[in-house]
Amino acid sequence: MKAILLPGDFVRESLELHLFFGRIMKEHSIFLEAGFVTKDAAFAQQADMFKTQFAEVLREAVFLANGVVSEETLRSGESITDKTLRAEQVTEELSGITIESVITNEEFGLTPNGGVNPAQLEAQVTALNQKAIGLTNALVQFKTNILNGMLQCKLFTFNFPLLIIHIRREALFYINHLERLQRHMAVDFIQEAIEEEKFWNRQMAEHAQFIRQLLDPTESGLIVKAEGFDKQFNTLEQKVPEASLTKTDISGLTRSTITATRAFRDFKAAGTEGILTCKIKSIIIPLLADHVLREANHYLRILNRLKRDLQL
Repeated sequence: MKAILLPGDFVRESLELHLFFGRIMKEHSIFLEAGFVTKDAAFAQQADMFKTQFAEVLREAVFLANGVVSEETLRSGESITDKTLRAEQVTEELSGITIESVITNEEFGLTPNGGVNPAQLEAQVTALNQKAIGLTNALVQFKTNILNGMLQCKLFTFNFPLLIIHIRREALFYINHLERLQRHMAVDFIQEAIEEEKFWNRQMAEHAQFIRQLLDPTESGLIVKAEGFDKQFNTLEQKVPEASLTKTDISGLTRSTITATRAFRDFKAAGTEGILTCKIKSIIIPLLADHVLREANHYLRILNRLKRDLQL
């Protein structure tokens, strides 16, 4: 029999998911908008509309999350880092795309577990989840249309086709998590470890590929390091079992993945700072650098929780 989430856990898990993925979806929209040429102004306008709508989802999640989400999540650096505000400001200056940094400032003021009874927020969070599912499904379709246009050579954008596939995959992952939460279903620790590691090892490998391709050709040392992370995470992804196995089967892999992800997180953090201070030559927009750093932080929190839950 499937375990059922208690109302408090449902609310907390939902809001933590929105603080991370709501911001990720908002930024995907910014990256899409920045990649279009003048001819495709209508596509850019549509991307800007999604940016605004996901900003509303994130703003509501921030409002509801105060005193509800865990200290572990707030300290993880998965929703904001010490570089996010600067990355937003510099990206806005460089691109001309308006970014609502007031939401980021509000997030810095969030406090964990502040005596709020999360069960009282169940109806509001259920409605927010449903709103996010509908909006993210629409964004998936938009990304699909962009990808199809690119693959048929009918649309040009400065984003790689693989990047569109990559961010579309993340949107679907967000929807899957939200739909599970709407059913109030808890997940088995082993199955969650397999699903999360399979997904995020692939994403981390692709991050390394994007970094390698977007660095200036003269940044040979950083390119070599990025290639090393690509190989490492590709190997880790291939080792994740397809079927639900025992705690022993997954334990060694999870430990290895934690070590690799910490190293990649540190590489991304140094890279983000280098891009913000104009010490690294690349065509990586600053907010994209902070974006992939936060995804590594998110993955590390999940891995560390799995390690604890599985008593590794």
